[in-house]
This record gives sequence, C-alpha cells and structure tokens, in this order.
Amino acid sequence: MNKSNTFIAAGLIAALGAAVFFNFKPVQKAKPNIIIILADDMGYSDLGSFGSEINTPNLDLMAEEGLKMTNFYNTSRCCPTRASLLTGLYPHQAGVGHMVNEREHAGYRGMLSDSCVTIAEALKEGGYSTFMAGKWHLNDRPEHWPVRQGFDRYFGLLDGANSHFGNRPYRPNQKLTYALDDKVYQPGDDFYSSDTYTDFAMQFIEENKDSGKPFFLYLAFTAPHWPLHAPEEDIARYRGRYMEGWDNLRRQRYEKMLEMGIINRAEKLSPRDENVPDWDSLSEEEKKRWDDKMAVYAAMVDRMDQNIGRLRAKLMELGQDENTIIMFLSDNGGSYESISGPSFTAEIREASQKPASDPTSFTAYQYEGANVSNTPFRKFKRWEHEGGVATPFIAYYPGVIKPGTVNHQAAHVIDLMTTSLDLAGVKYPESYKGVPVKPMEGISLKPLLQGQKWEGHKEIFFEHEGNRAVRQGEWKLVSEYPEGNWALYNMVRDRAELNDVSAEHPEKVKELKSLYEKWASRANVVPFARLEEYDRNRKKN
Repeated sequence: MNKSNTFIAAGLIAALGAAVFFNFKPVQKAKPNIIIILADDMGYSDLGSFGSEINTPNLDLMAEEGLKMTNFYNTSRCCPTRASLLTGLYPHQAGVGHMVNEREHAGYRGMLSDSCVTIAEALKEGGYSTFMAGKWHLNDRPEHWPVRQGFDRYFGLLDGANSHFGNRPYRPNQKLTYALDDKVYQPGDDFYSSDTYTDFAMQFIEENKDSGKPFFLYLAFTAPHWPLHAPEEDIARYRGRYMEGWDNLRRQRYEKMLEMGIINRAEKLSPRDENVPDWDSLSEEEKKRWDDKMAVYAAMVDRMDQNIGRLRAKLMELGQDENTIIMFLSDNGGSYESISGPSFTAEIREASQKPASDPTSFTAYQYEGANVSNTPFRKFKRWEHEGGVATPFIAYYPGVIKPGTVNHQAAHVIDLMTTSLDLAGVKYPESYKGVPVKPMEGISLKPLLQGQKWEGHKEIFFEHEGNRAVRQGEWKLVSEYPEGNWALYNMVRDRAELNDVSAEHPEKVKELKSLYEKWASRANVVPFARLEEYDRNRKKN
C-alpha cells in the first residue's frame, strides 16, 4: 500500500506549539480520548529516542514533546502483558499466567477471567466508544473475542503471529484467524499488517467523530514480531547499515543512550550474549544474511512509526489531537526465537532459509538481533532480567505533559488501566455483570503526567515459566528457571545485571524473597515444574 513516509507537517505544528510552553502549566481538559499503542517483541533500544539508529521520527517527536519513562516494565511475554495491560492486574490474577494454553488452575485458564474487567468494559460503562485494531492473543474462542470483552469495533489477528502480508499458518494443523468485529476476515492482496491495522483504527475514530463520545483505542501492532516482513521501499533505506556488526551497533546504541540520559554513567554495557559469535568469525555471506535480516527488522519498526504518524495526522484532521493522550510501549524484550524444529511446518522451515527481504520468507533475527535490540541489557523475551521485561515507554498529551519530561521511577504495564480510568474520571467497578472483580494492582500515572510528585510502587513482581523477579527501589532480586537460585542486583549502578551482590546483602535477599513468595501466593502463581507435570499427565491421558 502506498503510505506517507513522514510526518513532517504535523511535526512542525507540534514543534511550533512547543514554543509556547515557556512557563508550563498543565491544562484542565474534558474527558480525553485515550490511545494505547503496543509494539510486539520490540527491544528496549529500538527507537531513536531510546538510542537506536532506526528512523522513528513520530515516536521521537512524541517523546520530545511528552514523557519518557526509562524504568517501565512489561511481563516478558506477549499474552501475559496483554492481559495485564487490559485489566490492571498481574497476569496470573487475570487468568493468563502463561500463554493461551488452557489449564484448570485459575491463574492459567489461558483466557481472561470472569473476575476481572477490561479497560474497554470499564470505559464503555463510563460513556466511551471503545475500539481495537491489531493482535489480540488472549484466546480465540468466540466468547473471548475483543467484541465480547468490551470493544465496540475490532479488526485484527486473534492469534499470536502470522505473515505480515496475509494469512499463512506456520504450525501443523494450525488455524489462524483475522477478524472484523465478530466475523472472520480474509486479507486481500494489498494487506500489510501495520498499514491495515492503522487503516481500521483511523476508520473507527472517523466513524466516532459525530457521536459526542470520547474514545478509547487499543492499537496492538504485530510488528516487529517474526516473521521479518516489510515493504521493499522501507527495507532499501537500511540495506548495508548493519554490515559493521553487532558489537559496534550495541556500543553505538549504548553511547547514545548515555548521551540522552536514558541510562547513567555508572551503568555498563553487558557483554555480547554467549549465544552470539564474534562478528569477525562470520563469512561475508553470513554477514550479508544478517544485514538483510536487520534491514527488514528496522524497516518494520520504521513502518510502524510511519503509521503512528498517519494516526496522529487523522487526529489533527478531526480536531482531536489536543484532547488525546497516546501511550506507547512494547509487550516484551527482543525475541531470541528461531524458526526451526517440528513445531513448524516443513514449508515454513524451508521458507526460514530464504533472505528476510524475500516476501515469501519466514525468518527471525534470533539471538544476534535480539542482543542488539535489548542493549544494554542481557537476556531476552521470556526471562525476567531487564532484557526480557524493560520497555521504552512514551506518553504524549499536549498541554498536560511538560515537553521533554524524563522519569526514572519504576512503573509497570498494570498502571495503564488505573491511569486510563483516572484520566477518564471513570470509577473501577467492584463487580461486572454480577460477578465480583479483583481490585486493580496498578497505580495511576496521572500525577506524573501533570508534573506532580508520583509515589510509585513499593515493589513490582514478575513470574513467567518459572523465571521470577521482584523490583524494590534500587534493588532487584532475580531467579532463572530451572536453577532457581536468587541473584541480587543494584538497579542504579548495575541495571545490566552483571554483578550479583546477594552474598553482600543477605538480609535484603531474605526480605525480597519473602515478599515475592507472599505475592505469588495471593496472585495465583503456580510453580512452573507443577505446570509442566500437569501438561505431561494431560498428554498421557
């Protein structure tokens, strides 16, 4: 599809508008439109405003004219993050403690629990129109489609991943579903995920313009999740850019992050991951193959940014830009995954060997690309180390957020529900459809958005597939499955988690471990070994 590549005119308007914020005072506004934008498998340093070489002018402008949070967290995996984002609960409390694997335990139903309520459901009760475009991945049972969970309109992929150019099952006997509202949708020849999601998002808010209602939009891109797919005109801008190798790129991003104040001078760049070889050990053909993958990955992030520019242009056209808050984040860190093994079809395994720039390919950027994306951290999606759970976070709200605000306090995706309801002036329900709902775990960011003191979290907790963590102030206690040993890190001096100081602070380890165990008990967390045993027994029977 032929889309505009830049957002220059709107950028100039916003830049000129910024000049009036000399003595900045937040403006009291009517109920705002609320937009949450979620990237898929995008690492901490993949935006220009967080250190990247990738061209992301629209998000960078929003960061410059709004708020950047440098210690914002997701849950390290797609389904759990989406459950927490929509409910304001930890994922196990919402019924999605793992993926969409359906189990009998309340924390692992593989779908949103009846004892929670979504942002869409709560805001709809408060007079909002509610829209979603993009990846759902919270169970594809018809009774759990987005239009059954509070959204007035929906277009997108109900499943976890697919070709960005259409519908292409990648596992044996797999059914993949795109849906428009409550009907199955077949992508056309001109389909490209980021473009089409944005087309529908703009259509939904266009249709709402005369309703007299504010709207909530949840735009969940599948980019830049594998397979690596992008339009050729975007790929061409990055081809050859990555031939200098991953070590140089990580160092460049790290230095840029220091200059921007994203990280402090005490924080070190983690060593190259043990699964990534020395760049100079590669053949020229291997280097070009990786350059091709990274060019496509960069183009996917670039194209997502272009579409965010298109969305903002639509808001301006409708006169809605000044009364809309936009919040952006990623669902987890960069993904180390590869397209191999019997879980993928033979056709897909064969397609994974094609150059990523081939539209018929089905490739991933693996450990090598994810290690760059997660600069300066270590580990990846699925782990509770910073490489798995840290996300860039940007909030843009003209006239409310002071331009150029940077905050280093720890916050979490559970805060988005609380923030949205607080901004909308909508009360969180004690029950929904006659069923009591759990109280929210998040803390509203509204004071922070308005330039006021934000108390923040005493602790933030993490668990996925037996990997565990708890963040408290400058401390983070982390455990990796299946070893299960606890390591303690100082997040001010060592956010890359390189120097375990647990032996030096045994009382802090004891305190944080106790807090984690109490949280796990009340949050429906089951030891992962028990879940694995449950799955094995179910297969036998």
